[in-house]
Amino acid sequence: MSAVNATPENLNGILSGEDIAPPPPMPTATLPARRVPYFETESGKHLVENTLTLFRNTIPPLLGMLLFVGVRGLISHSIKNIPGPVETWTSAVALFSDPFYDNGPNDQGIGWNILNSLYRVGMGFGAAAAVGIPLGFMVGRFDFLNRMLSPIISILRPVSPLAWLPIGLLVLQKAEPASIWVIFISSIWPMVLNTAAGVQRIPQDYMNVARVLNLSELKVFTRILFPAVLPYVLTGVRLSIGVAWLVIVAAEMLTGGVGIGFWVWDEWNNLNVAHIIIAIFIVGIVGLLLEQGLMLLAKRFSYE
Repeated sequence: MSAVNATPENLNGILSGEDIAPPPPMPTATLPARRVPYFETESGKHLVENTLTLFRNTIPPLLGMLLFVGVRGLISHSIKNIPGPVETWTSAVALFSDPFYDNGPNDQGIGWNILNSLYRVGMGFGAAAAVGIPLGFMVGRFDFLNRMLSPIISILRPVSPLAWLPIGLLVLQKAEPASIWVIFISSIWPMVLNTAAGVQRIPQDYMNVARVLNLSELKVFTRILFPAVLPYVLTGVRLSIGVAWLVIVAAEMLTGGVGIGFWVWDEWNNLNVAHIIIAIFIVGIVGLLLEQGLMLLAKRFSYE
């Protein structure tokens, strides 16, 4: 055994560990790969998210409908003349099993009544749009015209729609055009007011640029006014269609003929309360579909 002289240089090397080889790594056992639970994967997360979204979107309306049916059942149980949900549903199934029968002018299916009401609404609403939207552009564009027509619009707009019906019957002498007239005069105001408000909210810089470029009034309308005012126009149209559909039911109750309003009044004369309740749902569903259709149409346009 040989001795090693511990000099300062050797001692520093020994303490620094430069001559000591590191121990070899210990072999580790290979662990099996951990299986990821399904709900931690991307597809699982999407499934959970979609399920929660479906729950949020469907459960509250379903609870609301169940609450409505429950209250409806309690009312029918308390008042014997009002049919219950089961009886109303049975009458609705029988009613819509043949919605387009025709046994004469005063005995037609519910389908014909709905179509006739929609025809009158379309005629009156179309005439109101043809007059009201251009008038709204002019009222918003020209200050003199705005100040001239504002008092007239403020006086006529709050008038009840049915107050116009005798004037229509007196002038037009027939119930059909009188009903269309009532729809026209009732649904024109939202389109006029919303269109004029949209024109008045256009930044003045846009109009100054048009004046500097010496654009014609037609180009000002097509390139500046119409694209900027389109959201306001569609809002007025959506409000007007709701007013038109509300008015036609009341107008048809007074004028008669084939239509959902006349059908409601005729069923009341026959003391068929179940059909009246069905008509209330029909009016609400058709009005909802009209409004949703216009909202989908509005979303197809870009306002930028």
